[in-house]
Amino acid sequence: MKDWTGNRNSTFTCLAASNHALGDREKNDYYATDPIAAEILLKVEPELNNIWECACGEGHLAKVFDKAGKLALSTDLVDRGFGDTFIDFLNIDRYWYGDIVTNPPYKYAKEFIEQALSLINTGHKVCMFLKIQFLEGKARKDFFEKNPPKTIYVSSSRINCAKNGEFEKYPSSAVAYAWFVWEKGFAGKPTIEWIN
Repeated sequence: MKDWTGNRNSTFTCLAASNHALGDREKNDYYATDPIAAEILLKVEPELNNIWECACGEGHLAKVFDKAGKLALSTDLVDRGFGDTFIDFLNIDRYWYGDIVTNPPYKYAKEFIEQALSLINTGHKVCMFLKIQFLEGKARKDFFEKNPPKTIYVSSSRINCAKNGEFEKYPSSAVAYAWFVWEKGFAGKPTIEWIN
């Protein structure tokens, strides 16, 4: 008896391959994150503080950080009705005296990480909510060797990211996510932990 129904494209959809998605990708790669992701992150990284949520969208993560007294700034490229200001995070030149936490546009995830690490001081953290598949690829291998994350928190449940923040249209996900956490100045081997 089969435990799988679907066609060839179903496999790629489960793997979150963007060229096999069930519809067009959102123009600015806006896929809002279930706020539970922020709650879980604060449980495992309670020392995060003075957080800049640099791709805040409608504030799904930022509102959790704000409620916990951890949010300092929320920005986005596009005005989605939430945020302090609207800027292109990849093209700014300023230091940030705190931590940077977001679910970045996946197509620019590596660039967001590099930019965030360039903006913070030693000892501060960059936390990015990314697909597990972000670990793959030769170019990323080189990047990880030069910039090892301190901890990768693999979600044991399927935390949902919904196109345009429309969770009612996208109530579940087949994609596995993790919080990738860099601490500027860390040079050891990453630790992998599992979270709910």
